This record gives sequence, C-alpha cells and structure tokens, in this order.
Amino acid sequence: MEQVLPITMMKKNRQSALEEQIYERQVEICKAFANPIRLRILDLLAHQTHSASQLQKKLSIAKANLSQHLTVLKQAGVVTTRREGKQVFCSLAIPEVKTACQLIRDVLRAQIKKDRQLAV
Repeated sequence: MEQVLPITMMKKNRQSALEEQIYERQVEICKAFANPIRLRILDLLAHQTHSASQLQKKLSIAKANLSQHLTVLKQAGVVTTRREGKQVFCSLAIPEVKTACQLIRDVLRAQIKKDRQLAV
C-alpha cells in the first residue's frame, strides 16, 4: 500500500532537496573561485567579453592552462564561451557572478581593515 504524504510534508521535502542542490552548487562555485588565475579571469570578464587569446595575453599564461581554467569555470556554470570562426569568446554566464565576486572582495577588504585596526 502506497503511503500518502500531507502536502506540507511534500513541500518540506522539495524545499530540503532544493536547499541540498543549492549547497552542492555552492561548493562547485567556491571550488572554481579558489584559484587566483580564475578569479582574475572572472574580474576581466566582469568588465567585458574577451576572446580566449585576449585572456591568455592579459594573464600571461599558456593556452592549455587557460583552457583548463575555463573548463573549471564553465563546469561551475559561471562562464560561457561561444565560437566565432576560429576565435572563442568568453563571458560571464550570469551577471550575478560579478556581484558575488565583488561581495567576496568587500568582505575581504573589511577583514583586512579590521585586522589592521586590531594590530594598532
């Protein structure tokens, strides 16, 4: 015999599953953000779309290295690429990524400021 759950229980289970999915995605994004080169890529893309060759030049890294970093950022869902002929253009997947990066930097600035005040 099949058990019927009350609607409120079904809603709680869906909310719980959604929260778990959000935590899992947050872990992936945090892993993607946990590299200085990837953070620099995000910072550059926050201002404008760049070709892969432009990113490579600005970051002074090998093409293969850039490709690896872009793969991590794409898998985390924060960067998207499109091909035009032989060129690959990179941009932020969603504008909220720019806001998230700025918020993290604001937190870090506040921490540094607080550390300096405590050291005085």
